[in-house]
Amino acid sequence: MKKKSDATTAFPDRESIVAFVKAQPGEAGTRELARHFGLKNRSRAALRRILRELADEGIIEKRGKKIAEPKSLPPTIIADITGRDSDGELIASPAEWLEETDGPAPLIRIHVPRRPQPGTVAGIGDRALLRVEKPDSKHDKAYRGRVIKLLDKAAHRVLGIFRALPNGDGRLIPIDKKQVGRELAIAAAYANGAQDGDLVSVELMRSRGYGLPSGKVKERLGSLKTEKAVSMIAIHAHEIPQEFPADVIAESEAAKPAALAGREDWRNVPLVTIDPPDAKDHDDAVHAEPDSDPHNKGGYIVNVAIADVAFYVRPQSPLDREAVKRGNSVYFPDRVVPMLPERISNDLCSLKPGEPRGALAVRMVIDKDGRKRSHTFHRVLMRSAAKLHYAQAQAAIDGRPDDTTGLLLDPILKPLYDAYALVKQARDERDPLDLDLPERKILLKPDGTVDRVVTPERLDAHRLIEEFMILANVAAAETLEKKALPLIYRVHDEPTVEKVHNLREFLKTLDMPFSATGALRPSVFNRILVQVKGRDAESLVNEVVLRSQAQAEYSAENYGHFGLNLRRYAHFTSPIRRYADLIVHRALIRALGLGEGALPDTETFETLSEVAAAISLTERRAMKAERETADRLIAHFLADRIGATFDGRISGVTRAGLFVKLTGTGADGLIPVRTLGSEYYNYDEARHALIGSRSGAMHRLGDVVQVRLVEAAPVAGALRFELLSEGSIAPRGGRIRDSRKTKPHAGGKTRPGRDKKDGKKKSRKPSGSKARKPKKG
Repeated sequence: MKKKSDATTAFPDRESIVAFVKAQPGEAGTRELARHFGLKNRSRAALRRILRELADEGIIEKRGKKIAEPKSLPPTIIADITGRDSDGELIASPAEWLEETDGPAPLIRIHVPRRPQPGTVAGIGDRALLRVEKPDSKHDKAYRGRVIKLLDKAAHRVLGIFRALPNGDGRLIPIDKKQVGRELAIAAAYANGAQDGDLVSVELMRSRGYGLPSGKVKERLGSLKTEKAVSMIAIHAHEIPQEFPADVIAESEAAKPAALAGREDWRNVPLVTIDPPDAKDHDDAVHAEPDSDPHNKGGYIVNVAIADVAFYVRPQSPLDREAVKRGNSVYFPDRVVPMLPERISNDLCSLKPGEPRGALAVRMVIDKDGRKRSHTFHRVLMRSAAKLHYAQAQAAIDGRPDDTTGLLLDPILKPLYDAYALVKQARDERDPLDLDLPERKILLKPDGTVDRVVTPERLDAHRLIEEFMILANVAAAETLEKKALPLIYRVHDEPTVEKVHNLREFLKTLDMPFSATGALRPSVFNRILVQVKGRDAESLVNEVVLRSQAQAEYSAENYGHFGLNLRRYAHFTSPIRRYADLIVHRALIRALGLGEGALPDTETFETLSEVAAAISLTERRAMKAERETADRLIAHFLADRIGATFDGRISGVTRAGLFVKLTGTGADGLIPVRTLGSEYYNYDEARHALIGSRSGAMHRLGDVVQVRLVEAAPVAGALRFELLSEGSIAPRGGRIRDSRKTKPHAGGKTRPGRDKKDGKKKSRKPSGSKARKPKKG
């Protein structure tokens, strides 16, 4: 970047200075700022004055001669309660904080309500899950915290697989990727009856002398002699509740089917469910018909009926307490850990064809342009007309009906697709973030091992259900806001200033202008994606745009859904598997006077904020457990292919090395930076690349590569690769010249070669831009 003189460059405003500091964490100083903005000596006094003001306001902080953004705490953290302040208030500090890199740990003052909830009374030495708020003034730098849940103190325990030795002793194979190769010795006297292949919890013992660290088995968690039980590792590692307590089972078994009393009779409305072929619970059904109202010519009536879970799961009941503890169902390739017992989830609340079921339904009036004109909610008794799967419904519309869909095609399916065509127009005008990558699905053999990995085709049937669910979710949020009732929103914040700045700097390396003036909208990012459509850089840009987005979460405070480009949004359509949806159902019942199971008056903004924070954590826990289980299954699948060569794409770049996602299986593995060659590799954050200090050889996010599998650790789900592809040449500035070619080379050394085009890859929606299953909004 060429320097600009003071005569041609305006003095930077505070926002630009802060953005640069955020984009150069720990590396920006007065000299770097002046160089970046082209400031001469006479302007540096003004720059230092602004930096002092920003530091006084707590927006930046000095670390030696460098300037950095003060590390802020997320809304929900795990913290250790360390003592009391002079006023007697409990104080805490984050459980995971590196002072060497992050500076002094921030202080958290614990607010104790007059009537604390059971299980939230904390004391010195406890570890707790906290909901924290930023300091409300520049004079008081302490955060305010509220205990959501007390946690066990950090125990020096390790989970792993016990491997028996001939002499009676054993070895622990850790399940954590970070611990691969670090086995523990288990003496026979400390094996606690563990058998070969058992998943065990081991307490670390004080080591003396040389040799492996040692430990003692504290708990046997189950046998993992077959891959069929591999999901048990993640279940125990993340402490996901698996067994339902006796009182919860008893309550679910005693539940009776919903009757017509207090409900509208919708049993003659031909609602149908459209789900994945292997779905066991069917919580939503849809129906559409042309609107007969002469004032809405060309419009449609769309009905969405959702299982009435609130009728069975009452506030503060055993079922309710267990549901909020779990937060959501967790889906593994070999099993489902449900939020609710099967009597509720797969029976009474599952909208089975031909059987009467209670439902909370929304009737939406759509105009000829696809916009929702009005909506009303109803508590109904319905009877599903048919259970369809996505490909089955799509085949019927495409002219290939079967015995079931042939009878449904004209009266039910065609009106649904006609209504969807209208809704799609409005969706396209709304212009939500258009990142789309169909999820890979692992198919198992009867013995639980991997058969193959497939990428299901994304059909209009998927999009139809998704858009109708989004409409219903918006209707729920609008109704509750109008009634001024507290609720839990599904929110997705816009990208931070720092991430937008990083994206702009990255796009400069591709000679792509990025203008984000005024309010940030998804359309700004969509324009970038349109520019690279069909180009070599398409996959790379999609990946970087995806990484610039925030993570969706639940919140009692509404700040909109950036990815969907919606001002208000709540999850309403999946109460069988998400606790947030159950809260919204209860709130609607209360707001509209629809009968039993309403949200209690004791539920306030504050209490729902705590629930939202807790279920946001259980959602992330589920996502991590599902991802780790997929990694372990794929590692088992590839374990006998050591030395084989695979095609893939660089999916992540860190100082430690390159992460590669294999084509086909989607398996992820690491290429350690030390194996790239004899020269030193610099990490270029702006380019998302590792660049050789001598050769300039560059390995970049999104690059198509060929790798050799060197090591597989199935228990940890870890793969290690050797890079066989050569890198591109990193220019001093301007556009990047792609000069890769693929050929084996000794020791992983990098040698520049001739041009080779990048592959193409679709991108993903940001986390939370739609619901957990492909069908949900």
